Amino acid sequence: MKDWQGKTYWLVGASDGLGAALAHQLSRTGAEVILSARSEDKLTELASALPGRARVRVLDVTDEADVAAAAQEIGPIDGLVYLAGAYWPFGAKDWQAGHAVTMADVNFTGLLRVLGQVVPQMVARDEGHIVITSSLTAYRGLPGSIGYTASKAATMSLAECMHADLRKTGVQVQVINPGFIKTQLTDKNDFKMPFLMAPEDAARRVYEHMNSDSFKLDFPYGFSLLFRLGRFLPDWLYYRFFS
Repeated sequence: MKDWQGKTYWLVGASDGLGAALAHQLSRTGAEVILSARSEDKLTELASALPGRARVRVLDVTDEADVAAAAQEIGPIDGLVYLAGAYWPFGAKDWQAGHAVTMADVNFTGLLRVLGQVVPQMVARDEGHIVITSSLTAYRGLPGSIGYTASKAATMSLAECMHADLRKTGVQVQVINPGFIKTQLTDKNDFKMPFLMAPEDAARRVYEHMNSDSFKLDFPYGFSLLFRLGRFLPDWLYYRFFS
């Protein structure tokens, strides 16, 4: 179990869903949380509802200058949790170029922008904690998921590369791959979502993972087996099954 008292964690993408629920979870431990997203009203409301210390810094992760300015204003942190995400469900037969690019920019390139400001400082101190949000969809291509699945696959690959580089240092890197969580993003889906989780339940799982030394968390466990085992199926069987 980590000692959270007095630690400072920057939650990027904290205005709704898992991010907001995790902010409550960390705040109850005594950590100070810095809340970032694009919605100032939601962040301010969340900060006022937290039991511990909280700061708000409105942030657009697609803006390089804004990310750099935010990191400068915030200063040194003990941990970063990247939860920012964009999502629109569509497939290659109904290509939506603007949405596809936005998903790549928020889900993956935005992460790179934030890490570019945070990682060098942590490496220089040989101390820090980075938690990256990917998805179970990152394991293999899926129908009707142009943009989102590709961006999450890139995100998980990035986390794996960082873990390979930093696993024997004082900077801990972790990745979480959740299934369906009840949020404003999954509300866009018009299909049945198996094992749909409440944000608070997902936040508890993430918090438990953050307290561990493990690198990767796939959850919920039963649902995650479907995606992990799917990596080993031959193409003809995989695409027949998942379509």
